[in-house]
Amino acid sequence: MSKNPLKSGEKVLFVISGVFALLGVIAYVALETIRISSDKPIFSQTTHWNFSEDGKLGSKLYREANCNACHRAMKSGTSMGLSLDGLGSKYSASHIEAFLRDPERFYNGPTLDHGDAPKEAAYAAKLPDESIRLIAIFLSELKADPGSSVAKVPPPGRSEFIDSMVRIWAPEDWKERFSDLRERPPAESTPAESAEGNAR
Repeated sequence: MSKNPLKSGEKVLFVISGVFALLGVIAYVALETIRISSDKPIFSQTTHWNFSEDGKLGSKLYREANCNACHRAMKSGTSMGLSLDGLGSKYSASHIEAFLRDPERFYNGPTLDHGDAPKEAAYAAKLPDESIRLIAIFLSELKADPGSSVAKVPPPGRSEFIDSMVRIWAPEDWKERFSDLRERPPAESTPAESAEGNAR
């Protein structure tokens, strides 16, 4: 059985693929070299935390319950599940606590890992009430800056990118149905946001 030689187009594709792979390796090595040797972070830190005493206890219980086997928080854990950094900028402690106690009833439907056994995180709802409360406080104290990928609020000021995406993709009636968060006075908030803020 004779081998068919590569056609010229196939050779060109192999060469282009090889060049891209080589450039990827070079870029990765350069980025890692810069990251390791630099005393400044490459990317700006957009998530932060300042824990209360209850939040510190909740952090300890969160780790003891092995939540970081699936979730990432405070630069630690795995990315199998949702990253929890910045969660407190989206949800109040009472919202998180209600989810942890009975996730499927909270969402009125099935969840991926939380819920009844044999789901992987079924044990979370069976933790003692005080542990759930403290873990919820810990998670609610993981904050994110406005405009961060994990924040509820957009970046301050105008964003040409956001404005162009809205112009291109948003339906015409959006301006009538929704208001732009960036145009609200700082003290103004919706009733839901006020209630969430009061619960914190």
